[in-house]
Amino acid sequence: MTETTAKPVTAASPSEQRLPLLQMILVSFQHVLLMYGGAVAVPLIVGQAAGLSREEIAFLINADLLVAGIATLVQSLGLGPVGIRMPVMMGASFAAVSSMVVMAGMPGVGMTGIFGATIAAGFFGLLIAPFVCKIVRFFPPLVTGTVITAIGLSLFPVAVNWAGGGSGTSQFGALPYLGVAAVVLAVILLINQFLRGFWVNVSVLIGMALGYVLAGSLGMVDLSGMASAPSFQVVEPNHFGTPQFLLAPILSMCLVVVIIFVESAGMFLALGKITGQEIDQKQLRRGLLCDAGATFFAGFMNTFTHSSFAQNIGLVQMTGVRSRFVTAIAGLFLISLSLLPKAAFLVASIPAAVLGGAGIAMFGMVAATGIKLLQEADIGDRRNQLLVAVSIGLGMVPVIRPEFFAQLPHWMEPITHSGIAVATISAVLLNLLFNVLGGAERVATTGALQH
Repeated sequence: MTETTAKPVTAASPSEQRLPLLQMILVSFQHVLLMYGGAVAVPLIVGQAAGLSREEIAFLINADLLVAGIATLVQSLGLGPVGIRMPVMMGASFAAVSSMVVMAGMPGVGMTGIFGATIAAGFFGLLIAPFVCKIVRFFPPLVTGTVITAIGLSLFPVAVNWAGGGSGTSQFGALPYLGVAAVVLAVILLINQFLRGFWVNVSVLIGMALGYVLAGSLGMVDLSGMASAPSFQVVEPNHFGTPQFLLAPILSMCLVVVIIFVESAGMFLALGKITGQEIDQKQLRRGLLCDAGATFFAGFMNTFTHSSFAQNIGLVQMTGVRSRFVTAIAGLFLISLSLLPKAAFLVASIPAAVLGGAGIAMFGMVAATGIKLLQEADIGDRRNQLLVAVSIGLGMVPVIRPEFFAQLPHWMEPITHSGIAVATISAVLLNLLFNVLGGAERVATTGALQH
């Protein structure tokens, strides 16, 4: 009698999860609402620095939404060897803002020089991505947990700023702003405590919807100018003219791409832990190639360097919905918004206080994930404790005092202005010092003590 060996049944990856269509759409819209403010902030800042008109800045924003949507689709679903195929939202990176603001005011550079540097930096990223992906071996749980914790903590000031009414608000911290943020947070917490399934998945959307209604009743929602916005607009390439390729701006933007790669590697590994997937070199290379490819494409489409958005990782952890098809639908939302300026205007009218209530919960979940991951490391070891303490501490420096590194060379700003980059570099270097270079010494010392 011949025995038949049953093949083990492999559970589908959480990123392959397929929800009912309505639920998928609502969860996707949550992702759009959360990242929209960050997506429009970069073109808004750079456009103002370049002295562009309101109509030209609006065009920059639509261009950014279009590229962000396409890049999100590719990152989520994959396109040949490009795209990590995980729930990732893409958008214009803040890492390049300071450099681009300087370029915008330089004679002979302006917007065309910025776009030329962006194209060149994207091409540079495509060349180095196959080599940078090898850094995955330098991210054991100790380093990854530290980086994820730093990501969550570095995002907290953003949530606090939102909850207080947003930057530039004359009455920052006024009771109506705090009240709206508190209501949004309370609704999210109550849904997660007393409801299950579908309601938990869309708890952030429900909280923000109720917060928007409350904010509107308090006069916080500003829809002025919406009527004058066009109903439909197509983003055409090279709207501002033929890109210029100038050496100094190109070198500056190439450095920015390296920093984006460091940040993205940490975020991809963080997302891998949240979704229960092991991120190997091949997956990391696909993700970095999408970052670089989006940046290359963005330069032709009148926008800037692109990378994954850390705040959306918090939403994945918060809702428990880890499907890459959710972010793919969110990418379609972004593309639609780029074509429909009135709809984009409506989303942009969400008051900062509404976002703040949701951000406090979600960004805290990112930090909590990092703390949980650190439990897998030998955190009882004094040197490992020192690694976590110093790396997170250094990562908080640009967050607490952005001018702390102001006296360092200008080319270092993409590094020194990013708490995530500082924390990541510190954790990797200290792990090399304590656990790689000092590994043999530690083993020898342990052996001597045992005898």
